[in-house]
Amino acid sequence: MNTPLKIQDFAALNRTFMTSTATQSQPDVLNPSISEIPPSLSVGKRVVDFFGSILLLLLLSPFLLIVASMVRKSGNPIIFSQVRVGRNGRLFRCYKFRTMVPNAESVLTELLASNPEMKAEWELDHKLRNDPRITPIGAFLRKTSLDELPQLFNVLKGEMSLIGPRPIVTSELSRYRRSIRWYHAVRPGMTGLWQVSGRNDTDYNRRVALDAFYVRNQSFLMDISILIKTIRVVLFRSGAY
Repeated sequence: MNTPLKIQDFAALNRTFMTSTATQSQPDVLNPSISEIPPSLSVGKRVVDFFGSILLLLLLSPFLLIVASMVRKSGNPIIFSQVRVGRNGRLFRCYKFRTMVPNAESVLTELLASNPEMKAEWELDHKLRNDPRITPIGAFLRKTSLDELPQLFNVLKGEMSLIGPRPIVTSELSRYRRSIRWYHAVRPGMTGLWQVSGRNDTDYNRRVALDAFYVRNQSFLMDISILIKTIRVVLFRSGAY
């Protein structure tokens, strides 16, 4: 069984891991079996997720209503949902406040067909740094990660966790290669190691490495460390677009 990381050792260990994996096209240092994840940890995380999501929804409900009314000014729907891959490969609908124009899909199709540079950027990691589909309020929500607050309902339903790998779409499964078994071993999270380690400023191979590293070494102390770092990342809007 893996020894839980201490908070004071986490930063140094993370830097060491990143240095050793930055030049690898596919990190494959995953020797322990998934069965080594302690059942008590999974149960404990679910308890924290359930009561934590209820508490946060109650505390944030006035703010959520304000954000919803602001999103509504640019049209419907207020909530955008997309099919994502969850624990054990189960598919679920992941919720977000809508940050794009209502006809975002058709706009994207036309944009990629007429702009080779943006098409190449999109094919790299399915993101556009200067995405013309994003509304003014959507840009603010994305920069502050507030668009993801509706995922508290996903956490409450048991589809997600407060902390874990970010949920991916089915087209991204192949990019994890042999590391996909680690992604499937846990519930995806609202925040995680990738978010506090550069997020969109990192390449996809590093994201995969971070996800695998988190699952192999997860502990309540690591989750607390990630939660504290998430607050800093949101305040300084690091790596979000």
